[in-house]
Amino acid sequence: MPLAAIFDFDGTIADTIAAIREGVNLTMRKNGFPEHSHEAVQSFVNNGARQLIRLSLPAQLRENEATVDRVLADYDALYATVFRLTDRAYDGIPELIAELHTRGWRIGVLSNKQDVFVKALSEQVLLPGTFDAAQGVIAGQPTKPHPYLPQRIADALGVSLSDCVMIGDSDVDLKTARNAGMRHVGVSWGYRSRDFLLQIGAQSVADTPRELRQMLLDMEA
Repeated sequence: MPLAAIFDFDGTIADTIAAIREGVNLTMRKNGFPEHSHEAVQSFVNNGARQLIRLSLPAQLRENEATVDRVLADYDALYATVFRLTDRAYDGIPELIAELHTRGWRIGVLSNKQDVFVKALSEQVLLPGTFDAAQGVIAGQPTKPHPYLPQRIADALGVSLSDCVMIGDSDVDLKTARNAGMRHVGVSWGYRSRDFLLQIGAQSVADTPRELRQMLLDMEA
C-alpha cells in the first residue's frame, strides 16, 4: 500500500478561485490593466503565481520579464491581504484526510501556490493534527510538475516517492506524479473535468470524496 497521500490544494482540497481572483484583480487595478472573470482566472491557475500573473497581463506584456517581476511582487503583497477568503475545504475532504491519518497514512499537501500561503491555508481549512506536512513553491526553485517539490514533501513525510499517491484535479498533478514516480488519482470536482483528466491519461478519477476514499482504501490491500 502507499504510505502517503499527497493532496494538491487548489481545486482538490478547497475552491480558492474567489480569493485568487480578488488578489489578481486588485493587482490589475493597481497597475491599470483589465480585470478578469472567475472563469478566466480559473483557466490561469495550476502552474504557480508567476504563470498566473503572466496570463493575467495584457498579451503584449506577457513576455516582458521585468513587468512580470514587478506585477508579481504586487500580487504577492495584495494576495496576502485576501488569501484567507478561502476559509473552508470542499465538503468531506477534512474528514477524509482525518480518517486516512488515523488509519496510519502520512498526509501531505503539495501546491504550486506560494509556500507561506499553502501552510497557512492548510492549517485554516483542515482539521487540526490531521496532516503531516504542507509544501508550496519556494522562490527560485522549480514548481510542479518538476519532481523537486514532491521530493521535498516526501522527505518531510519520511517516505519514498514510490510509496506516495498524488491526488489532484489537473494535468499538472498527473504530470507531477509521472515525473516523480508516484501513483496518481484525479478528482473531477475541481477546475478540470473528468473527461479532460481521462483524455490526458489519468487511470483513476474520483467524482466525490466518497469515491476517492474507496479508491485509497483499496490501495491498502
